[in-house]
Amino acid sequence: MELDRTDFKKNFQRVTTGLYGVDIEECSPSQLYTVLGTLIKAYAGEDWNKTKKYYEEEQVKQLYYFSMEYLPGRMLKSNLLNLDLLDTVRDILKDMHLDLDELIQAEVDPALGNGGLGRLASCFMDSLASLGIPGAGDGIRYKYGLFQQKFIEGHQVEVPENWLRNGNVWETRRENKAVIVRFGGQAYLYEDANGHLVPFYQNTQNILAVPYDTAVIGYQNEIINTLRLWSAEIPPHEEIHYHNLADQQSVNQLTEVLYPDDSNYEGRLLRLRQEYFLCSAGIQSIIRYYKKMDRTMQEIAEYVAIHINDTHPALCIPEFMRILLDEEQMSWGQVWEITKKTMSYTNHTIMQEAMEKWPVYMLEETIPRVYQIIEELNRRQIEKKIPLYGEEMAYRTAIIQEGHVNMAHLAIIGSHSVNGVAQLHTNLLKHEVLKEFNQLYPAKFNNKTNGITQRRWLQLANEELTALLDRKIGTEWKKNPAELKIFKSFAEDEETLNELAEVKLKNKKRFAAYVKEALDIEIDPTALFDVQIKRLHEYKRQLLNVLHIIHRYFDIKENPEKDIQPRVFIFGAKAAPSYLYAKYVIKLINSVAKLVNEDHAVGDKLKVIFVENYGVSLAELIIPAAEVSEQISLASKEASGTSNMKLMLNGALTVATLDGANVEIRDHVGDDNIFLFGLTAEEVYQYYQDGTYQSREIYETNPQVRKVLNALIDGTIPDVLEEGHVIFDSLVNDNDEYFILKDFDSYLRAQEKVDELYQDPHKWNQKSLLNIASSGPFSADFTIKRYADEIWHIDSVLPEEEQHMHHEPM
Repeated sequence: MELDRTDFKKNFQRVTTGLYGVDIEECSPSQLYTVLGTLIKAYAGEDWNKTKKYYEEEQVKQLYYFSMEYLPGRMLKSNLLNLDLLDTVRDILKDMHLDLDELIQAEVDPALGNGGLGRLASCFMDSLASLGIPGAGDGIRYKYGLFQQKFIEGHQVEVPENWLRNGNVWETRRENKAVIVRFGGQAYLYEDANGHLVPFYQNTQNILAVPYDTAVIGYQNEIINTLRLWSAEIPPHEEIHYHNLADQQSVNQLTEVLYPDDSNYEGRLLRLRQEYFLCSAGIQSIIRYYKKMDRTMQEIAEYVAIHINDTHPALCIPEFMRILLDEEQMSWGQVWEITKKTMSYTNHTIMQEAMEKWPVYMLEETIPRVYQIIEELNRRQIEKKIPLYGEEMAYRTAIIQEGHVNMAHLAIIGSHSVNGVAQLHTNLLKHEVLKEFNQLYPAKFNNKTNGITQRRWLQLANEELTALLDRKIGTEWKKNPAELKIFKSFAEDEETLNELAEVKLKNKKRFAAYVKEALDIEIDPTALFDVQIKRLHEYKRQLLNVLHIIHRYFDIKENPEKDIQPRVFIFGAKAAPSYLYAKYVIKLINSVAKLVNEDHAVGDKLKVIFVENYGVSLAELIIPAAEVSEQISLASKEASGTSNMKLMLNGALTVATLDGANVEIRDHVGDDNIFLFGLTAEEVYQYYQDGTYQSREIYETNPQVRKVLNALIDGTIPDVLEEGHVIFDSLVNDNDEYFILKDFDSYLRAQEKVDELYQDPHKWNQKSLLNIASSGPFSADFTIKRYADEIWHIDSVLPEEEQHMHHEPM
């Protein structure tokens, strides 16, 4: 996009005066950020409008991606990059004595997601627009998001994250596109004069779903897609029904927080209502848009693809059917075939507890008509499968089981495609977790390994490395990440390796400055930076990491003369508010950090940093500084992981189990450039089968393990008596569900190899370079291209000469 510098300066002053009635000099960074955002949004508006009109006029097939969470991160810098204005605007602002980086820092991270699932959805949105694939995201406009994490005496405390306090410059409220979502009451079916069954609703609670649209700007290609987030409001003309505070609160609550605490009935009910609210609003809006095309409903699957990201939006299936059956008065047979052709589903978990199940009575009370459809679907499914597969198989794969609706079963049966998100994960789904469904529908199952967008995780987060790559291999990699492999040819080039090391050191110094300012802890930027950043969950095994730190601490204390490689261990993680064990692990890490960081005898040999309120912007600061990437989940538990890809892209070396996408990272980078340890998925399943694992035996026979575990309960670590005892019991008396003790020795050996290699900077930098050069295949662009070709059957609208740049990696 071209910018006239003089016009830009005038417009900037005009918007400032228009918004705040003052000159630029009198504005705060936050106000100036809003001015710049307003201006950039206006510049992008024309392309946004043009894209929408093109999609409508050409009647292109569109994807609608439903996700309960998105984690877009700050948008100002990303939008400037994608509009090709980053350097220009930085320059113009400098002329005006303004610092673009200061304005970027003033933006608040949108609190619309929790972890990898939400970040993946945002990477996918970016890739869709950048590839010119017509697609929109549907989500919820949470007022407070997940929560803001504070540490008080080492404990996680959740406080509301009011990210919308100063408004959101990027969103556009579209009340003319609002729809009504119905809850509760009764739904009766009666036959009309034409013999159609028509539902009659009584005593429903009607809620207005208002969309807020955000432009998703493609990378320098003039394509702008839309992320639509729904907000719940009281419908006009129905205020009379909401005369008391409790009724009003029940509406406001719907879009207040992401993942309300589901440890009680009210929280679970709210979560179910949120899921239906998103599905109903989104599906109604899609059908309304489609009807403007003047095509028949029988053809809808040729123009619309609906994707269910995890089971949260599985109610899209019966809601879509409800509209086609009740409002379009189509026959069940027709509706069922159309629904399956339109819907596709990504499974993101192997953990049984994460496969959502809802009590029947809850659905009957909350969405009675939708439940009737699910019940009928279940009845027909069983009736159809019994003669083909027998009763046992038919009931094992039923949607309704033991008084619960199994959302994963609904999503599989109601879709034409079910994909896992890493090759290992997909294989486990097919042969272990969902093996009956794989027998029923072998053609539905496929793999789409997750990816990340190099635009945010390299071009935005690591400008120094981006500049180095541009100098060495040109700029083609920015549009075709497969080109990163050319960087391998510099693996023997001493000058390049030194430059790479300088870039890393600069990023480490930047993070060290942040730690000094935020936590008042001095860390040595020449120490090895070891990073584990992800949701706090037992299977991700942050606990294994902290046990290694305790072991290391003892080693330093007992061998003061020993030459030990100095290390800074960096954690970022939130625990779900009701996940007590995860909160105990957070407390343990913080207590160990206190013990280590305040021990003068240890000095710079060991430091532990746990950043508060980990999110996208902190990740953008930590990842470029990371040298070791901890990907240590128990093999067979992590579906994919994407922090592994972001860290690898920025030159960190991975310490990993063969889990999730770590397997494919190993395949691309080679055994020599990754530190593998621990049980394999096959070995884990073997233990499950034969039941021979005895963690107490390891505790009693392995002195290293015993010493570290005793530190949890003997007062060595300050102020963790309660937490220490619970964790000790889980590992020793409750047989260590995630095989931490089993993998401990193997993990220590891997860490010794890390220390050893770090003593040889040449070799370390070489392996770092090879990781960067091997990261191209993990681009979300390639992942989305595979989804578009193989699942959604949607073509890019870009001219062909621009499309070839996104060819598949070798």
